[in-house]
Amino acid sequence: MPETDAHANDLALMLEASRKAADIAMSFFRKDPDVWFKNEGRSPVSEADVAIDRALRDMLVGARPGYGWLSEEAEDSEHRLSHSSVFVVDPIDGTRAYVAGRPDWCVSIGLVEDGVAVAGVLAAPAREEIWLGVRGGGASLNGRRLMSSSAIENEAPLRVVLPDAVVRAMHGGAGAGLEAVPGGPSLALRLAGLARGEVDGVYVRPQSNEWDLAAADVLLSETGNALVDRGGARLKYNSRDPSRALLLAASERHLNRLLAPLQPARGH
Repeated sequence: MPETDAHANDLALMLEASRKAADIAMSFFRKDPDVWFKNEGRSPVSEADVAIDRALRDMLVGARPGYGWLSEEAEDSEHRLSHSSVFVVDPIDGTRAYVAGRPDWCVSIGLVEDGVAVAGVLAAPAREEIWLGVRGGGASLNGRRLMSSSAIENEAPLRVVLPDAVVRAMHGGAGAGLEAVPGGPSLALRLAGLARGEVDGVYVRPQSNEWDLAAADVLLSETGNALVDRGGARLKYNSRDPSRALLLAASERHLNRLLAPLQPARGH
């Protein structure tokens, strides 16, 4: 059975769940939800995050009891490691923007199978966007298929999202030929922007997590892009530790050029 057929029902379920999650998110948005902090005060959590996490787990695992669960707002368990299929969820990616009343956040719902991201939904209701992707079946934004870029490699500066933490990891002079552009508060939406052709690459600073990445990774793979570590290896999901080191997302034709600044300088 083609993968697109195998996961069509999963994607339909994820889309339905994302709509419910979006409704919950908008019911709290710009209405002063309760907010607290985790990770030694670095990461905000709102009551909307928790409500969405609960609703998504009820809908998704309720319909697929044989699937595992990994969410930013749920206590992790090694139990998920025994499942070949796992939902990987960020109830609100971009919580800082959400609690500030800015629109650049999304509900991110990914499905991974045997370590590979196979289906993904990003719901960004404040931007009126629904992004969908299924392995082997393409990717779309609001029902319009996202196409792989056909641009030819050239020597023009590449427009990239380039966090300061990544600049510090590059060898001297490595930024030549790159034009840094703002990334926005939601990593998932940054990666979706690459799938849409808005930028040429997205460098991802260390300590991103699988829930930031899985859904968007499907959009990337279905539009001729790849998400890789600094050695060029694609990600494997449902790892014991869901956090990641420095990553790069880019089109296949730009990968080597954008990975080069992350390699040791010659003579060192």
